[in-house]
Amino acid sequence: MRNSVFIAVAISIVGMLSGCVSASSSNLTYQEGVTFSKGKELDDLVKALNSQAVTKDEYEEIRRIIMKRPN
Repeated sequence: MRNSVFIAVAISIVGMLSGCVSASSSNLTYQEGVTFSKGKELDDLVKALNSQAVTKDEYEEIRRIIMKRPN
């Protein structure tokens, strides 16, 4: 469960990239036009922390990544 939420959050972070990106190592493809707000991502991240799906350290690391991104 913890890994699933961590992967979902990581995918949403990568999904913010513009253009179509293919990650050959994970066989995932992201389509242009998919956007996630920082607020929604942070809300989801807090839920993951509260449900103990991510550790406090993982939470802080992902939060820093989200906050560094441009709006």
